[in-house]
Amino acid sequence: MSRRRRRKQGPSHQQERWLITYADLLTLLLIFFVIMYGVSTIDADKYKAVTSSLQTTFKAGSGILDGGPKITGESGQQIPGTEGQDEGGAAGDQEEDSTGKTPDAQEPPSERELQFREQERQLNAFLQTIQSYVTDNKLQDQIFVADKPQGISITLSDRFLFDVGRADLKSGAAGVLDRLSSLFGTVDATISIEGHTDNQPITGGRYADNWELSGARALSVLRYFIDTRGLSASKFQYAGYADTRPVGDNSTAEGRQRNRRVEITVLRQLQADSTVQTP
Repeated sequence: MSRRRRRKQGPSHQQERWLITYADLLTLLLIFFVIMYGVSTIDADKYKAVTSSLQTTFKAGSGILDGGPKITGESGQQIPGTEGQDEGGAAGDQEEDSTGKTPDAQEPPSERELQFREQERQLNAFLQTIQSYVTDNKLQDQIFVADKPQGISITLSDRFLFDVGRADLKSGAAGVLDRLSSLFGTVDATISIEGHTDNQPITGGRYADNWELSGARALSVLRYFIDTRGLSASKFQYAGYADTRPVGDNSTAEGRQRNRRVEITVLRQLQADSTVQTP
């Protein structure tokens, strides 16, 4: 009769040693999450202190590296440079910096800025005067005045300036041009004169195409201001654009009439900054 051999087994406590490692792992995980929770808790006092420091830094307009207010991040500590402020953040008397100026002191305007301000005042007065002249003389259908970003624009229709296909000024144009020339002396600015035409080709005559015609018309107006009225040539520049800058539809008679024009613009720039073209 054969005997069945029994497997030799160790003590029961040796078979459950893995539970110790598992329990250690759980304990470490618990500690880890407790630490994470503690780190993530926001201290309201510290948060308010940091927020106040940031606001003060940006309002002062200076950074930490420039010697501006520092962010302490600690509750109860006063931020350097904010002495005299109440709880609402209202600034009291500001201390002077090393240059003897308060932080909010504004620099006086430069000479160039003062020149631009004076020019803007002159342009506003010029605009009101020319608008009153157009209204009083009922010239709304011949003269169009507009305040544009580049300056005060005065558009003159060719109907009372020139004959068809010609660049010689009509005698009736003298009144308007004389009034404009008297106003140009009140403005310290460069004046641009531009000639424009419609897209109809020129057949015969003195000028080969609309480029020559538009340039000649702008030059005629310029010559009147310089030669007849005695204005300084350094105040003017001129150009001819033919039909490249239409303001109306060239497929209609009304649109073509709008495109045949001379635009005089009193530019929003100092004369020293402009490139002057003289004939």
